[in-house]
Amino acid sequence: MGWGRIQRTATSGASKLTLAIMALALAGCGSSNLLKSSPLDLFSSSSKATNDAPSAAAGPSDDDIDCPEVQVRTGAATLMIGSKPGNGEPAALDVRYQGSIIRTARECHVNAGVMTMKVGIEGRIITGPAGGPGTVDVPLRIAVVEEGVSPKAVASKFGRETVTVNNSVDRVHFTHVDPDISFPLPQPLGLIERYVVYVGFDPIGAQAVKKPPVKRKSAAKKKPVAKPQ
Repeated sequence: MGWGRIQRTATSGASKLTLAIMALALAGCGSSNLLKSSPLDLFSSSSKATNDAPSAAAGPSDDDIDCPEVQVRTGAATLMIGSKPGNGEPAALDVRYQGSIIRTARECHVNAGVMTMKVGIEGRIITGPAGGPGTVDVPLRIAVVEEGVSPKAVASKFGRETVTVNNSVDRVHFTHVDPDISFPLPQPLGLIERYVVYVGFDPIGAQAVKKPPVKRKSAAKKKPVAKPQ
């Protein structure tokens, strides 16, 4: 099931410590770009799904369906962008930008046996030792997984946000909201308790999502010159 089954290789203990110290130091510097308000503030706080089309025929359990919780995927909680893209994970001093997920939210609606989730991700991009002003492409993945002995992919969507860094030392917040993560309710309904929504950065998935090629205008064909008789 692709990204849903991938367990990314963790960085070494020393690398984690170095990056953690760097992140803490940089978090106190640069422009204060904290969000005064966030789209995630508007999410419902209920842990139950809302039945969008209640009827007399609907069973009583339809109003008591759990809304799957959101977890940050192990190994996908941090985005590291180096000064030399394509060379794997950068060394600490080669980090241009570091991304992290700091908050998630979700709400669920049920209609005609289909659950539709709105999932929100709030994150932050900070500049690293090799960083500076620029544009950061933030690749994100939202995947619904039925956990168990053999985890099963239920739904998966790729998204991306573009973050503009204005200063050489900066921290910029971003939000990503997908209002349409839809999938059929399991039968029996109790199986919904196994469902988990995983979110995280997905740079590998970004490589697979190719942008449409730019169409180039073909050169006008020259008309053949008539040979003299």
